[in-house]
Formats: sequence, C-alpha cells, structure tokens
Amino acid sequence: MSSKESAANEKIVLTGDRPTGRLHLGHYVGSIKNRLALQEKYGHCFYMVADVQALTDNAERPEKVRKNVLEVALDNLAVGLDPKRTTFFIQSQIPEIAELTIFFLNLVTLARLRRNPTVKNEMKQKGFGENVPAGFLAYPVSQAADILFCGSNLIPVGEDQLPVIEQVNEIAAKFNSIYGSTFRKVEPLLSETPRLVGIDGGAKAGKSLGNAIYLADPAKEIEAKVMMMYTDPGHVHVKDPGKVKGNVVFAYLDAFDPDKEAVKELKRQYERGGLGDIVIKKRLIEVLDHLLSPIRERREKLAENPNRVMEILHEGSRTVRIAAKETMAKVRKAVRIDYFG
Repeated sequence: MSSKESAANEKIVLTGDRPTGRLHLGHYVGSIKNRLALQEKYGHCFYMVADVQALTDNAERPEKVRKNVLEVALDNLAVGLDPKRTTFFIQSQIPEIAELTIFFLNLVTLARLRRNPTVKNEMKQKGFGENVPAGFLAYPVSQAADILFCGSNLIPVGEDQLPVIEQVNEIAAKFNSIYGSTFRKVEPLLSETPRLVGIDGGAKAGKSLGNAIYLADPAKEIEAKVMMMYTDPGHVHVKDPGKVKGNVVFAYLDAFDPDKEAVKELKRQYERGGLGDIVIKKRLIEVLDHLLSPIRERREKLAENPNRVMEILHEGSRTVRIAAKETMAKVRKAVRIDYFG
C-alpha cells in the first residue's frame, strides 16, 4: 500500500463531552471506557470539550459552561485518558471550526435540519417548539465541522446519534461533489453497551435529571444513592420471589460487576425468593467502590492543580489549530476564496 493510500485509510478518532456538568456512570459505560480502548488501538485520538455546542441551549448561562470545562477534563483524565495519546482541546479555541460551519450551512436546508431525528427528539425533550434557537437546530452542521476539520473519520456514538453521522456524511459528500474531493467518509463506532438507566428506573441516567451516580461522588453519597435505587416494588419480604427485569440494582450489576456468573446466580436466587434487596445493594456498593475509589483519588489529586489541567487543554488546542489551519487552507482553495495564497 502506498503512503497516500495508507493516509486515506488511517483511522482518526474524535470523541468529546458537552461541559454542562460532571460526568457520571452512564458516560463511563457509554463512552469513556470506549475512549480508553481506542487510545490504545489508534495513534490519533482527539478529545473535544464542546463548549460552543453546550452554549446552544445554555447561552444565558455561560458561567455554567465555563466552570464545567475543567470538570469534564478532570473526569476524563482521572479515568485514564492520556494527553500523550489523546489530544485534549476546547472547541471554542479553534475558530476554524466556526468558519467551516459557515461554509457547511450553505449546503443544508432548514427542512433537512428539522427532519433530523436526533434534533427532533432533543427539541421535544427541552420543550423548544418553534422557539428553538437557530444554533441548536443547526448543531448537526457544527458537529460536521467538529468532526471534519481535523480529518477524524471514526466517531464513537450511541444509536440515537446515528442520524447526526448520516448528516455529516451528507454534508461532506455535497461539499466534495461541488468543490472536489476534500473530506473522507465518517464511520460511526456503535457502543455495544446498553444505555444505563437512572437510579430511579428512568430511561436513562442524566445530568439534568438528578438520577445519576457521578464519577466524583464520595463513597457515602454512592452508598446513599444505591440504597435509594428502584428494585421490585412487589418484593416486600425476603422470602418473596422478585423480578429481575426493570430492577435497577441488577441493571447496574450487569454493567459493572466483573463476576458475571455470580450475578447470574444472584438473579436466580432473587427470582425464586430468599434474597433481600439489601444484600444485592450492598454487593453493588462494593463493586462501585472498587471501580470509583481510584478514579476519585486521581481526580482529587488532579484538582489540586487546576492550572496544569487547563494547560493540557491549552497545549492541545494549540496543536489542534495546526491541523485546523491546514484543513481550512484546502477548503478555501476548493471554494476558490484563497485570494492571497
């Protein structure tokens, strides 16, 4: 394979978080574990703190976004994302992304943006209706710029984000058809882990829903949250048969307990009766403490020097801007606006 072909086939991974709050166990199973594996497998990984995207529905709360830039960086560093293998950067510090977004907006109709299922669902969740901010409606276009500006082409996503990747590829294909081959096709990398339910049994754990266990939660808070978890309301007495389906404690044991055979046996005991909720909750507390204690300790150590964390983001942003400028030089040439070389 020639060096040109090798470059064309190279996998460059981009992941990121909106800085709207600390990260929780849903983020851990849904994306962070995958990031750790990807940085081991591939030579080029980028991690973006998506502050501009966070402002699309937090424009009146900029301090919330600013404060949480540090928080999401701390969470990722504490879990094990390595700045030597994954380049951390802040979206707003790469002005070329905004410039590329402007060009991409010319290639997408308002009707197409409104049809995007991900956007439609999120608009409904947030109750926007016709008062949706234009930036929020158009954020798939901004995401296309986020992904394509640095040449990334392998994007870990949940199934609900597949329409966004589809739209990224539509935009890239349209740009290429008008201006010449410039951008590669993007591949989604689907998470194999089911979405983590909230501790209240809600469809998902969420920062805005108050039903999540956070990576930074102290041990006592984790214990309190597990003890509040929804189990089986019909399982009143220890001797009563219990239901595993819909039982949040078992959902979390499935996600985090490394001893899968032991969990299967606990499920059998619970279903036939003779196993109390306190027993399975105590087991989950031990499992989560084993997972989160070292993460929490590393996070606390990192938080002692916030300036160093911000410097990691600053250094990464400077590095990423080099790639961004190279991409925009190609784009300007393709669009015929490279007037001064």
